[in-house]
Amino acid sequence: MVNAAAYLLEVGEPEKVAIESDDGSISYERLRDRVARAAAVWLSLGLGVGDRVLVLAPDSIAWVEAYLGAIWAGGVAVGLNSRLLERELSVVVGESGARFAWCSADSIELFERCVTAAGGGPELVTEGWFEAQLDDQTPLAAAELDPDDPAFWIYTSGTTGLPKAAMHAHRCVLAATDIATEVLGAGRDDRFYSSSKLFFAYAHANSLCAGLRSGATVILDRDWATPERVVEMVARHRPSAAFIVPTLYLKLLQTGLAPQLKDVCHFVSAGEKLPPAIRSAWLDATGRAIVDGYGTSETNFLMLYDPDGSGVLRPSPRAEVSWREPPSPENPGRIWIRHPSAALGYWQRPDATAESFGAGCFSPGDVFLGAGDGRLEIRGREDDLLKIAGQWVSVVDVDAALAARCSEFVQELGTAPIETREGLNMIVVFAVAKEGRREQAAAALDAAIESLPKQRRPREKHWVDALPRTPTGKLQRRKLTELRTTLNEQLLVDA
Repeated sequence: MVNAAAYLLEVGEPEKVAIESDDGSISYERLRDRVARAAAVWLSLGLGVGDRVLVLAPDSIAWVEAYLGAIWAGGVAVGLNSRLLERELSVVVGESGARFAWCSADSIELFERCVTAAGGGPELVTEGWFEAQLDDQTPLAAAELDPDDPAFWIYTSGTTGLPKAAMHAHRCVLAATDIATEVLGAGRDDRFYSSSKLFFAYAHANSLCAGLRSGATVILDRDWATPERVVEMVARHRPSAAFIVPTLYLKLLQTGLAPQLKDVCHFVSAGEKLPPAIRSAWLDATGRAIVDGYGTSETNFLMLYDPDGSGVLRPSPRAEVSWREPPSPENPGRIWIRHPSAALGYWQRPDATAESFGAGCFSPGDVFLGAGDGRLEIRGREDDLLKIAGQWVSVVDVDAALAARCSEFVQELGTAPIETREGLNMIVVFAVAKEGRREQAAAALDAAIESLPKQRRPREKHWVDALPRTPTGKLQRRKLTELRTTLNEQLLVDA
């Protein structure tokens, strides 16, 4: 029997700071007490084993108390992204079947609109009311549950459609410290900081879960990350391990702020593939290398990692990788990953669950090539591949090749696979020019396109103000195809 919340909190030294933020700090002894009292509050409200609790608020100590308290009591905690479109958030609120929702004062109106749009929803519990109840409760012993009982959900980022809830069991935290200790060499004396928010698996796993189970200090920030905010947080809280997404690494380099992070010992990247040019520039600017990791909402923790910038990934400790079908250079394949943190499946998505889960394994939508000795090369998502002139082409590879040749004048770019009216495949590129550099950017992009083999060349170019990305920085290629339709319709109107 196990309880994920109790497992994460059982090793921290009593007087050691468990969580630190601009709002204050809390020791491990007090955090354990507050989480046990939070569990008692949830039980007093009628929370039952397996009941869902939605958590919709900025990252804070109170967020962690309410979230882990629900798990401690035997419920299922569900962190939500307040930056989802209201339509998408309403779907999540409606489909989750949650018993309660814990909201900050800033989230109440949004949540109430979502409940109205969904035609009903969970009982609302405000952060202020909840915190006021804790001192009147008697700390509760953690519920002992089967390792395969659900403990928390993590919603996917929605890059290919509406978010899906990956249901994680209590066993999913048993490997919490593998990457921190065996790859980074971090431990109880370290300070973990993530630029992403706790609803996102990257931050949830590698900062919150790994940090707490290591007995380290976890640094939280209520504000959304910008290059300036990251520098401010690092200066104020002195993290030794930073978990940042590629888009933000690039912005820190472009703004010239990267050297101010050189005192951080460990840098990790995940959320999307880290371009070699960013890794190299980061090493030059800070003297620190970035460990590139691969994980998903369905695995919570990083399953693969590239420690040396070779672009070749190796399995994380305890991750066992096998192939669905043997791959070839012309035909990359999907893999199965067996690991204690693989989710149970998707909530109310039986077809998607059958496609991606089986026998304790998860098969992500990305495709890979073998690189020898059990190592892998990622080739992008299965739906990012298209066949042109009889050859498979990865738009991820096209992105990287173009960016490497025109980054001096192009702020960011992304490509999307498009099917023409004639039923043929082609690639379309969307680019953002650096301020005041539009002419140079156009020339550089044209030259970069011409340098590619013919089947990999984009056939259309669109200059835009920004690329559509998820709140965690992932490029939303699906929305690029929608953007192309909108831009072409506008051209017809203008004509």
